[in-house]
Amino acid sequence: MRLRLAGIAFLGLLALTAAACGSGGSEKQPPAAGPVTITMWTRAATQAQSERLVKAYNSNHKNQVKLTVIPTDNYQPRIAAAAGAKQLPDVFAADVIFVPNYTSQGLFMDITDKVGALPYKDSLAPSHMKLGTLDGKFYTLPHTLDLSVWFWNKDLYAKAGLDPEKGPKTLKEFAQQATTIQQKLGKDGKVHGTFFGGNCGGCYVFTFWPSVWAAGGQVMNPEGTTSLNDQPAMTEVFKTYRDLYEKKVTGPTAKEEQGPTWTGFFPKGEIGVMPMPSTTLGTMPADMKIGVTPIAGPDGGESTFVGGDSIGISSTSKNADAAWEFLSWTVSDEAQVEVMAKNKDVLARTDLSSNKYSAADPRVVLINSLVAKGQTPFALRFGQTFNDPQGPWLRLAREAVFGDASKIPQLNAEITKSLQQ
Repeated sequence: MRLRLAGIAFLGLLALTAAACGSGGSEKQPPAAGPVTITMWTRAATQAQSERLVKAYNSNHKNQVKLTVIPTDNYQPRIAAAAGAKQLPDVFAADVIFVPNYTSQGLFMDITDKVGALPYKDSLAPSHMKLGTLDGKFYTLPHTLDLSVWFWNKDLYAKAGLDPEKGPKTLKEFAQQATTIQQKLGKDGKVHGTFFGGNCGGCYVFTFWPSVWAAGGQVMNPEGTTSLNDQPAMTEVFKTYRDLYEKKVTGPTAKEEQGPTWTGFFPKGEIGVMPMPSTTLGTMPADMKIGVTPIAGPDGGESTFVGGDSIGISSTSKNADAAWEFLSWTVSDEAQVEVMAKNKDVLARTDLSSNKYSAADPRVVLINSLVAKGQTPFALRFGQTFNDPQGPWLRLAREAVFGDASKIPQLNAEITKSLQQ
């Protein structure tokens, strides 16, 4: 997942957009006389996938898409400013976590009828569709997806005496295998059993929460207003990672890792097993033997954090029909298979998880199959609470893993307070 590593205060966004776009509807426009060029914005984090889709669409459609890529850290302020000035592009993508903020402020057009007419509407990534729904109406489609999974290095497993074809099926096995790697291969200080972003709020939610979901637990109530991060399912996950850190299985820099480099150690062959973004599979060294398995709970189960971007038509677009033509094409068989699957990207449709490209790599089929099993948490104040380096979640996670775990109840109450502000 392209993680937001700094919190975004939505107060400015809310102030700018509260009256900018009305109810999210759009005036009906007469059909264009000729081909239309629509404008599209995306953040840099999903640039590669967006560019591939736009290029393929433009190559065989009369209507065209003009794509603008905006630096990820500047994206939300740009959306806020454009909304306030009623100058949003025809379509724009957004980190799925923040889609509820945009829908609640009327930035996206209601596309309920259009989505309902899609023959594969029930196969669209469920967690993305859930966060793009408001009051029973659809406002967005899945655009790009990134899932959290466990990678293991088969060569290191073999050298440590572990079966290189059997990755962990439970969080307990994960810890055992990581510990074995450390004990057998970690004496020179170059190889470590596992690694995680210990000073990165977004990294924790992306990699720890799936173990809670796999165990049947939750981290928040459905409304995203009450934190459940003091419950046994979460505290057991924290305890597992705390034990690994105290045994020096995680490597010396895990405690201070703020996010930018947390995925950089595994490709170097230095880590035995660790949670990773699924999108990094295609960027791994060609000669590296990597196993992929779902993130599990302490005693089993499987889940994933379904991240990535959703996309919708802006409520101020004057080219709604042309915009929908493009959006609906991006989730078509052609785009999903010949553009996304061909490049080993996670598909936005569960009915296409096994296709002619993914069939060549069982790991890709597995990753695609997790789209239907994973979750994307809902909270209107997600950024301030969980991604902000100064927010209460990071303080709780660090105390739980590195500090005084007795503070968890107090800090959990602070998370709830933040969610309810």
